[in-house]
Amino acid sequence: MSNKQQTVTLISQGCRLNHAETASLINAFSEKGVKEVALNETPDVVIVNTCTVTENGDKDTQRLIRKINKECKHTKIALIGCQSQIKKHELLKLENVEWVIGNEEKQNTAQIILSNKTGLHVPPIEKKTFQQGYSSFDPRHTRVNLKIQDGCDFYCSFCIIPFARGGARSREFNEIINDATALIKLGVKELVLTGINLGTYHESGHNFYELLESLLKLNSLTRIRISSIEPTTIDHKLITLWEKYPNFCRYLHLPIQSATDEILNKMRRKYDLDEYSDYINQVKTNVPNICIGTDVIVGFPGESDDLFNKTKEFLHHAPIDYFHVFSYSERTMAHSRKFDHQVSKHVIKNRSEQLRFLHNQKWQTYLNSFKYKNVPVLFEQKKGEYWVGSTEHFIKVKVKSDVNLKNKLMNVYLDDVINNDMIGQINE
Repeated sequence: MSNKQQTVTLISQGCRLNHAETASLINAFSEKGVKEVALNETPDVVIVNTCTVTENGDKDTQRLIRKINKECKHTKIALIGCQSQIKKHELLKLENVEWVIGNEEKQNTAQIILSNKTGLHVPPIEKKTFQQGYSSFDPRHTRVNLKIQDGCDFYCSFCIIPFARGGARSREFNEIINDATALIKLGVKELVLTGINLGTYHESGHNFYELLESLLKLNSLTRIRISSIEPTTIDHKLITLWEKYPNFCRYLHLPIQSATDEILNKMRRKYDLDEYSDYINQVKTNVPNICIGTDVIVGFPGESDDLFNKTKEFLHHAPIDYFHVFSYSERTMAHSRKFDHQVSKHVIKNRSEQLRFLHNQKWQTYLNSFKYKNVPVLFEQKKGEYWVGSTEHFIKVKVKSDVNLKNKLMNVYLDDVINNDMIGQINE
């Protein structure tokens, strides 16, 4: 990018961690005098922070590149992140793609592009403590994703992430605390801890539990939320933090992937169904109204009708309030691509529809449990005639108001459920 080329568009695909990193890159470019603009403003460079967790992530990138080339014919493209780590040579051949930058060099994206060092920047990922460098503060959002960890050592048989993100490594403890303190001073009311395998955090003698408690103790922190965390890494002492700190959101996303030990073993998950069940029952018993969510993979090789029905039955009766349903897709490098007894796409689609129907039923039940209650809601944006915000349980709430509610925490009386949202009235 020359001195005359001073505009970029950053697009983030996939997970919450990608969004945290993209926000950090926006701040890196801003510090160097480069303006972020919308795609329809014909930027000099478009940077896509890619995702490769599923086959759909790969296809989304292909579609996006076609769109960019159609709308901005002379714009250069940089592809960064997970797909770049895995498919570097393939991506560099795409039209107008000038830079392919892997996860090891992702945080240096601004320097690489501004120095016009085109081509591949995909060195091996080093397993060491890291610094983020730039804040992930984004004034457009009231909740900020705070990156604390990256990579994974678990190598579940279906997962490509350890190859794309490298081994588990942690961000420097003091940098996290300083970053969080600065974000609070900027007016951020909710921090969302993000990473690939959060519970494996360990740096300077601090584990995840100790980091979390240190953050909860920060002055003026309204809310802290943890994103998805692996069952075998979660400390049972976490329950005491929910009991002790009202600013710790009553929300837990604990991926199960399958509710049968047969499939869990093939997936190389590090827990059995009894362990998972015991923990979520313990949490529900000790933390009133907590929202528990999970992830489920449908159609893993060897998932018979009987095994699928056992998973469905477990999800029906377990104290789980919602679940994200993912169709199994074969990933390069993942061990499961070698497995026999692949499930047909038609069967996967049918099973996915069954689980999504069950999810909707359970989520509606959970939402209805909050009807006619007063709850604090952190408002984020106005959509149409409604201001939209979320409770600590991650319930989306809509209210009508002529007052600007952005980044305000307000008590709301919840009186109706429409689709997957709750409708309420400000209760001053």
